[in-house]
Order: sequence, then C-alpha cells, then structure tokens
Amino acid sequence: MRRFLGLAVAFGAGLGAAKLTQWKPVSSEQQSSGHQHHHTPGSKMTLKGHVLDMGARMAGHFAPVNTIHQHVCGFHFYSGDMTRQLIAHHYCSHINQDVRQCVIYDSDRPDARLIGVEYIISEELFNQLSTEEKKLWHSHVYEVKSGTLVAPGVPDVAEREVMKELIHTYGKTFHSKGYIPWNHEARLCVCCFLAWQIDRGDPLPLGVPQLMMAFNQDGQLNPELVRQRDEYYKISADEKKRSRADIQTPTVNKDADAWSKSGKAVQVTIAESKMKLVK
Repeated sequence: MRRFLGLAVAFGAGLGAAKLTQWKPVSSEQQSSGHQHHHTPGSKMTLKGHVLDMGARMAGHFAPVNTIHQHVCGFHFYSGDMTRQLIAHHYCSHINQDVRQCVIYDSDRPDARLIGVEYIISEELFNQLSTEEKKLWHSHVYEVKSGTLVAPGVPDVAEREVMKELIHTYGKTFHSKGYIPWNHEARLCVCCFLAWQIDRGDPLPLGVPQLMMAFNQDGQLNPELVRQRDEYYKISADEKKRSRADIQTPTVNKDADAWSKSGKAVQVTIAESKMKLVK
C-alpha cells in the first residue's frame, strides 16, 4: 500500500513543481560566456492570439497531452561528443506499464523550448530488440544511483519509488529537428518534431535530429550543470545518491550504452534519395 501511494503521488506530483517557473538553463558553452537567457525571434503574442489559445484550451481536445503525469529532470550529451552536455526536463506519460513517452524541454518555464523526445521502455522490451537497435539506447542505472536524475517537487518517498522503476528501464532520445523512422520491432515511433540544439545558441530549431546519450559513470557530467540544477530546486544530488544506495542495482544489458564499450558513437546523417511518387 505504501508503494502504491508513493507511485500515485509521484505520477501526480509533477504538478507540485509547476510553481517553479524561473529556471534559466545554462549550457556548457554558455557558462564560459556568462549568457544565461534565451531569446526566440518573433513578435509578442497579440490579444487575439491569447483569446484564440484560451478558446482552444476550453475546447479540451488535448487527450494525449493531458496524460502527461510526470516530470523528471536529468542530463544528456550528444552522441559522439560528450563536451556538449545539457539539462533535460522530461514530461512523461505512460502508454502502458512497459512504455513511457516523454517530451523534453530546456526548462520548466512557460516559455520553455521543446528540445527533444525520449521513449523509455522496460528491460523486458529492451531485451527483445535487435543488437543494432540496442546501440541507439542508453541505460538509466547510473542516472538513478548517482542522484543526478530527479523528480522535482515530488516527496522523497514517492521519488524513490519512481527511481526503483526507472533503474530497470532504457531510453532512446533524439534532440533537434527531423524525422526518425518507425521501429517495427519495438513498435515505437519517434515522429517528426521541431526542437532546438540550445547548447549551440541556435535561435530556431535547426539541423537534423541528433541521437542523445546518458552518462554512465563518475567524471563524465559537468558538475556545474548539476550544481545549477540542485541550487534551483534546493536539492542535493549527493544526498540523493546516498539515499538510493540500497536500491538494487540491475545488470545493464551489454548492448546498451554501446559507445562506452566500442569508443564509437552512432550518429544521424542526412542524405538525398530519389523521391517516390504515388502512381
């Protein structure tokens, strides 16, 4: 019963972090320049625009968005370039018990920029993937055990239950802009989306999709990013690490986090092909 209550609170308590709307993300590059605020080109919303938005909200046709129940905050780096690190705010919903889908933003502010998507699947589903497909996925064991993955605004007892589930999962994450093909074997799809490579300072979503990875050992993640996140939420990754020490550590599938074994990274490239037309 305690575990059930903890999960219930966790999957609803993301709302508890809604009041935290002053986050100003700082990337690895921005730290050296002192730049801490983003500006998206374009004119301010008009009164008519606000009225139309309000009317759309009242219509209530937002079932997929309304299923988002969880906010977890962690860190990613671009596959093939660990120097490009950033904070990632995941807003997730369950498709079923084994599959979560998350939209990723650069902050928890109302004007946050969509920077990516992540699908999170259970160990059971991950084990069914092909060896080549597994190269695109990362484990979550280190993120949980290190205390760097957190659920902002969620009580410790509830957050602990969330982490005990996430530690057994694997994620596939893309940032930037583009099309990711349907994965028939896993029955997952990362569709067309627009997102920013914010660490480059891009004013608009530019470029092709970029595969992202997660950290899997000490010494990889820029401690300044952790410090900023922890200071903002008034938490301590070190304290969370100590409190999670007794969470059972599963064995990571040998085909996940492929870059850490081979030293080679999977990346997305762009190529032209002959157009297929409807006959």
